[in-house]
Amino acid sequence: TREADIEHSDLLKKHFPIFADVTKQIADPQVRNRGTIGGNLAHGDAANDHPAVMLALNATIVATGPNGIRSIPIDGFFHGFYQTELQQGEILTEIQIPIPPKGTSSAYHKLERKVGDYATAGCAVQITIDEKGVCTSAGIGLTNVNATPLRATRSQQALTGKPITDATIAEAAKAASEDCSPSSDLRGSEEYKRHCVGVLVKRMVHSAQGRIK
Repeated sequence: TREADIEHSDLLKKHFPIFADVTKQIADPQVRNRGTIGGNLAHGDAANDHPAVMLALNATIVATGPNGIRSIPIDGFFHGFYQTELQQGEILTEIQIPIPPKGTSSAYHKLERKVGDYATAGCAVQITIDEKGVCTSAGIGLTNVNATPLRATRSQQALTGKPITDATIAEAAKAASEDCSPSSDLRGSEEYKRHCVGVLVKRMVHSAQGRIK
């Protein structure tokens, strides 16, 4: 499925507004008209945008090869730099994403030096809030601040089972900035990238919360 098709899909936006966020930030229109979401994931690059989104959405990857079809939970798909669970002769044929319950929304943003650049840092968030205002589940994925796409586990735990308040959001942001492992390069120092992660987590949780409201 090409990025341009995802970018303009009303069906996807209905259940997962995060796709409206992420696709328009990928490269440029020429690339989005040819590049696919499957290729983005199978490339195994932590700097790509979709891996963090798939972590936040708890996706399952379906691979097809000479030995048949197998399902791979997203947390077991990325093994290292350009390394995935896909075996010799296998191709990625399907991405399965659970339809979220009522009271769920999502958001993604990345900091980039210029339009179309790889992320200095990025954050994908999906949260579910019940009628009492308590977060019943949270998924948070981080882009380009680790050797592999990173699930911010402690950040998820900081939100789950609690009301979404400035205090719980700040706790989640702090955990993410501590648990990521960015490298200093032309896009910024390690300290700068950790700070960016904390800011992005706060903003994306607020954004997803606002969409639920």
